[in-house]
Amino acid sequence: MITREEETFVLTKAYVPEHIVSLMNLISKGDPFLIKDHLVFAKDNWLILVGYPLEETFSQERCEGILERAVDAFRPEVLWFIGPESPGSLIDLCTEKETDRYFTLDIEQTPIKHSLQRAAGKASEKLIIERGRSMEKEHETLISELLGREKLPERVRELYRAMPEYVGRSSTAWTLNARDHAGRLCAFMVVDLGAKNFSAYILGAHSKKDYVPHASDLLFLEMIRLTREHGKSSINLGLGVNEGIERFKRKWCGQPSLRYEFRERRYGAARKVSLINALMGKWNCTKSFVGNP
Repeated sequence: MITREEETFVLTKAYVPEHIVSLMNLISKGDPFLIKDHLVFAKDNWLILVGYPLEETFSQERCEGILERAVDAFRPEVLWFIGPESPGSLIDLCTEKETDRYFTLDIEQTPIKHSLQRAAGKASEKLIIERGRSMEKEHETLISELLGREKLPERVRELYRAMPEYVGRSSTAWTLNARDHAGRLCAFMVVDLGAKNFSAYILGAHSKKDYVPHASDLLFLEMIRLTREHGKSSINLGLGVNEGIERFKRKWCGQPSLRYEFRERRYGAARKVSLINALMGKWNCTKSFVGNP
């Protein structure tokens, strides 16, 4: 486990959402550790290695050494790697892989387009923005509506499902809510302010049933205000995920930045377990062997 001083160090050096210790801890239920300047999360028989170094420049060779130390220390049955480039030993031995890019927005160097200001202004005539620190049944209803109409990667779907518990227990997560004048929740965003130098856009959703045009744009503008109020100059907008989400981030001048690779490797006779189940705390720690049910 990392100490409070080490967590402060991590949050000071953080530059991707996976460096936000409380976010990863609450979502994964895993315990955080530091191996040199790399953050890892471990629980039961699995391990998440965050391959973005906190101090040194990334190198595939150095990351390979961190990976070896992590596997020797925790002896996982299943390893999940997240980083800019996979260590060589994972490339040919992984059972699952995914590539993407983070999008970032420098709010000090990027002026807001007049067209977006006008769109948000029109939405503000029909909506009231509020900031909250919890998620209620109405948020879950919007999430269910979204998941029913959109084809999203399963890990993203489970992230949405994990949000109510995460926001309720986090000291750094905020909800930005857009309500119509009847009080109905039309859209929301979740933002984490745990990192020292950036805010992290976690996810958002809007209603088609109680649809108000440009509600998400109005919330994005509020996220910029919140970021500025907390002395941060940039927003990590997360991954592209799909064409629609990437288009929205690019519309607000989000720029593709760091590469993202996800890899999964199983060691030995690892019982079938997904990252999704691990992140939701659904994997029992009992080791499995060939022939066990």
